[in-house]
Amino acid sequence: KSGDDIFHFVYGKLHDSGYRTKNAADLKKMLPHIETPSSRAEFDKFAAAGKELMDLHVDYESVEPWPLDIQVKGDESDRETWRVKKMIWAKRKDPETGKNVNDVTKLIYNRQVTIGGIPAEADEYMLGSRSALAWLIDRYQVKKDKASGIVNDPKDWADEVGNPRCIVDLIGKVTRVAMETVRIVDGLVEEGSAVES
Repeated sequence: KSGDDIFHFVYGKLHDSGYRTKNAADLKKMLPHIETPSSRAEFDKFAAAGKELMDLHVDYESVEPWPLDIQVKGDESDRETWRVKKMIWAKRKDPETGKNVNDVTKLIYNRQVTIGGIPAEADEYMLGSRSALAWLIDRYQVKKDKASGIVNDPKDWADEVGNPRCIVDLIGKVTRVAMETVRIVDGLVEEGSAVES
């Protein structure tokens, strides 16, 4: 076992839904405690998953974007078409309550751009208390700091990288990372169930 293998094992274990559920209270108030694996097979399983997750999360900007359904009203070549002030989820009626709830498969990017085709499973990949896509929605909006008066505008970042569609591209990449993370984590659960049976 190399230091990298141990690091990958810990990273994989921290993504295990069984571990997170069992240790939920402790994880909120202290550093995580990772038990010694019960077998080499368990270590190898979590180390392999951890490496795959680590590579995915560290290199998220270079992943192949998820194929999204991007609907554009207007001129796609106009950089203002891609300007974002505040993205929001589309709404849908909850069949049980009849109330409007977020439709996590469709994002209203701005008045001209709507992004559909987001798999509902992407909402399962959480960064703290929010999904990765919800975090992105909150992060990429025009905000003014009350104390300093500095305005944070995602358009500035798009101008800096020379790609007016960079936030749309990022949504595709984060969707891919979310879907791959869910796949890897679900694989840990399925493999764990088969081993325990």
